[in-house]
Amino acid sequence: MRAYNFSAGPAMLPDAVMQQAREEMLDWRGSGMSVMEMSHRGPEYTEIAQQAEADLRELMGISDDYAVLFLQGGASSQFSMIPMNLLRGAHRADYANTGAWSEKAINEARRYCEVNVVADAKPSHYTTIPDFADWQVSDDAAYLHYTPNETIHGVEFHDIPTMGKAPLIADMSSTILSRPVDVNRFGMIYAGAQKNIGPAGLCIVIIRRDLMGKTLPGTPTMFDYQIHADNASMYNTPATYSWYLAGLVFQWLKQQGGLSAMAEINGRKATKLYAAIDGSDFYANPVDPRYRSWMNIPFTLADSSLDKQFLQMAATQGLLTLKGHRDLGGMRASIYNAMPEEGVDKLIAFMAEFERRFG
Repeated sequence: MRAYNFSAGPAMLPDAVMQQAREEMLDWRGSGMSVMEMSHRGPEYTEIAQQAEADLRELMGISDDYAVLFLQGGASSQFSMIPMNLLRGAHRADYANTGAWSEKAINEARRYCEVNVVADAKPSHYTTIPDFADWQVSDDAAYLHYTPNETIHGVEFHDIPTMGKAPLIADMSSTILSRPVDVNRFGMIYAGAQKNIGPAGLCIVIIRRDLMGKTLPGTPTMFDYQIHADNASMYNTPATYSWYLAGLVFQWLKQQGGLSAMAEINGRKATKLYAAIDGSDFYANPVDPRYRSWMNIPFTLADSSLDKQFLQMAATQGLLTLKGHRDLGGMRASIYNAMPEEGVDKLIAFMAEFERRFG
C-alpha cells in the first residue's frame, strides 16, 4: 500500500499517473521505446511535448500572448534569468520579501541590479505579509517580483498585488495548478515542477512574449528566454521524462474537473487541518490566519521533546515526511494536489490520538 507522503518536494504524485507511467515504461503506445529513450526531436516525443503544452494552456487559460517554456535548472535558475531577461535597460527591480525563497531571489537579483524591497516580512519571522497599502514600489522598476506561497514558512498571498505599473513576476513553485489564476495579470509565472507539476528536473515558465528578446550583455544563450521560445524549449535536450510525467499530471487534472475542482478539494483539505490545529492546545500554527498557506502547513507540538516520537509513530501509520524544515523545526504537512483528502483525514485522526496519549 502506498504511503501518504507529506514532503514539501519532491512530493507525492497521483497514483493514476504513476500507474500509467509504469504501464508505458518499456513501450510507449506501441513505439517499442520508453519515453526516456526517445529522441526529443522524434515524432513520438514531439507529440508528447505538444500535448503537454496544450493541456497546460487549457488548464490555466494561457493565451497566445504568452510563451510556455519547459526548462531545466529548477526555479532557482530563474532567480538569475529574470533580471538577465527582464531588466530591459532598467537598473532597478522591485521585490517583496515574504520568506526564504523570496530572500534567495532578492540576493541573486542584487548581482545584476539595484533591488528595492517593497515589503519586508522578515521582522515578523515570516509569519505574515505586510499590508499592500504599505508597499513602497518604485516608479522606474523593471518588474515587481513576489512569491505567492512560501513553502518553508507556510505563508501565502490570497490576493494578487496590483500596485504600480511594472510587470508582475510570480514564483508559483508551490501553488501553481492548485486553483485557477488569471494569467493575464502577470508578466511572467514560473514554477519548479517537484510539488504540483511532476518530478524534479523541470521548471515551467509562462512569459508574456513582449518581455523577451532584450537580455543583459553577456547573458548565456541557455539563459535567454527568447532562444528557448524560438526553439520550442528544445535548444538543447530537455528533461524529457519529467516533461512527459508533467503532461500526464496535466491530463489527470483535467480528468478531476480542472483547477476549479482542485480548488474546492484543496480548500477543504487545508480548512480541516487548520481546524484540527486551532482546536487543540497541543498543536499550534504560527502564521497569521489571513495568510495561511493551502499547500504547506507548519505546526508545532506543545512539548518539542515529543517531536521524534510523533514522527516515528506517524511513519508506522504510513504518514511520511512530516518533519519541519531544518531552519524552523516542528512539523510541516505539504498537501499538494496529489495528496488525497483521505490522507489529510488520516493525519488529523493520528494527531488527535497522539494528543490523547501524550497531551
